[in-house]
Amino acid sequence: MFKGIIFKEWIKLRWFLVIYAVFALLDLGYIFLKVRHDIIFNEANSYWYGVLFMGHQYFRFLKYIPLAGGIVVAVAQFFPETVNKRIKLTFHLPRKEDAMLLTMTGYGATCLLVVYLLVFGLFLLLSALFFPAEITSAAALSLTPWFLAGMAAYFLGALIILEPVWLYRFLYLVAAGAFVPFFLKAGVSGSYAPLLVPLAILVALLSISLLFSGYRFRKGEM
Repeated sequence: MFKGIIFKEWIKLRWFLVIYAVFALLDLGYIFLKVRHDIIFNEANSYWYGVLFMGHQYFRFLKYIPLAGGIVVAVAQFFPETVNKRIKLTFHLPRKEDAMLLTMTGYGATCLLVVYLLVFGLFLLLSALFFPAEITSAAALSLTPWFLAGMAAYFLGALIILEPVWLYRFLYLVAAGAFVPFFLKAGVSGSYAPLLVPLAILVALLSISLLFSGYRFRKGEM
């Protein structure tokens, strides 16, 4: 049963994940081609000075990529379940409904996390080729909340899409619109460092939020 659920989710997500990963890697390639160009024409020391003391964030083009990934995966995974209320077929399988929903979100989040880790790891590798460790570590601290925003968008997107009651869906959308931008506020590189653990805990708590929509869907509320 578990393998069947995983296979069904993989069928829904595979091409979206591949296309998103390719798009994210192309964006990463653009970032470092631009870095190489700017270093060649401005000299490395001058460019590093701009990054360290002038607030230039060479990785800024990556800001909304994780957010887009979270939304895309949530829509690809859960919108098909709302068509003709297909999720109810899943609820009739010989497995607890809550466990079924957590398996689905766990799988989707894991797939998204794998792509995030690929992009994040490649970013650190390429960044280390052009910049000293101080710049790379500050950039990593700045990127982390952006990837947390993507995970938050995935969990909240799943909650909103599967919610059968339009009033709750609207309220969730408003809450998400207020919460997710907090991860994306502008600041100097590394400024989010003291908040990373609390933000990660909040995102982890969001991972079970789908159970609220799932409960109302099972009860047939509209």
